[in-house]
Amino acid sequence: MSDGLIRPELPAIGIVAEMSYDDRALLGDYGTFLPVQAGQRIIVAGEEQNYLYFVISGLLHVTIQVEGRDQLVARVEKGETLGEINVYDPSRASATVTAVEFSQIWKANRDDIDAFVSAYPQAGAALLEGIIAVMCRRMRAMNKKVAETVVTDILSNFWR
Repeated sequence: MSDGLIRPELPAIGIVAEMSYDDRALLGDYGTFLPVQAGQRIIVAGEEQNYLYFVISGLLHVTIQVEGRDQLVARVEKGETLGEINVYDPSRASATVTAVEFSQIWKANRDDIDAFVSAYPQAGAALLEGIIAVMCRRMRAMNKKVAETVVTDILSNFWR
């Protein structure tokens, strides 16, 4: 029986779903695995944010301040990511992300991702395709919400 620590692994879900086990193991070396305790913040609104976060296990809440109170805008679970945009367009965080329960997270910055893509182009292409797919789904969902809001506003103004 070994007394050594078990190294976390990137599961075959989300942005790394199309990558082989070996490629996911290599990618893990290009970032940092983080254990996050319940109540711990990993991103704070208004602070510089330039990491991609991949949730291995656990549950996170994304909140924004509305009239001085925290407003839940998303639940982030196993296989989901945060920070994709800020990796490629660094800026301040628009929301705060807090662990609701103990969570395992992998994080990487642009240099980490670029180094992996350079070292392993085929696996890197699969990673970038995964990131792009997530960003596209989120843009589509946001466009749908905006369109629904605009239609609702137009119809409510029409019937006044």
